Amino acid sequence: MQSTDTQTRLEDRQKIADLMTGWIHRDLAQWDQLRELFHPEGEIEVTWFEGLASEFIDASMRMGESDLRTKHFVASPVVTFNGDKAIVETNAVIVGENVHLHLGCSSHNRFFDLVEKRNGAWKIIKRQSIYDMGSFSFPRGVVDIDSATVDHYPREYAPLAYLLDKSGFPVQRVFATKGSQLEIDMKAAGTAWLAS
Repeated sequence: MQSTDTQTRLEDRQKIADLMTGWIHRDLAQWDQLRELFHPEGEIEVTWFEGLASEFIDASMRMGESDLRTKHFVASPVVTFNGDKAIVETNAVIVGENVHLHLGCSSHNRFFDLVEKRNGAWKIIKRQSIYDMGSFSFPRGVVDIDSATVDHYPREYAPLAYLLDKSGFPVQRVFATKGSQLEIDMKAAGTAWLAS
């Protein structure tokens, strides 16, 4: 028979997994449910947005009215606990398409989340992303791509950044890629937060 502590931790893992797959609410434009994934002060840093999660959701609503469509395939998370805090790293694939340009992309990334349990509910405090690799897709045949714009971004997320840029959501800075110093620093800061 499992101990109460073991059972509680298994339940915590399942709740955190549900929290990660809850990102489907963004793809389905279920904005109120998406807001429930974050604590009130929750923040997010991804290619096209940095700031409060509440403001990200408002911006995502505007993106939903544009020519850009996105979908996220989210895998099972790896969770590291310390009491009611956890670091969660989750593989994901971002699929995007600008329906006007007839150009798409897929971007393999890892969400790096700091989550905390409050009043029995696990929610995200901070979501960041690490980009591993990406590629273009051509739903209606090959289209011309501005190589100078592509070359402006790290290759790991250049296709995604290009599509965002051409859709009116420019990427303003360099983001973490696999093995980069930014990834190392991000994980060090997360480990310090977890231990605090």
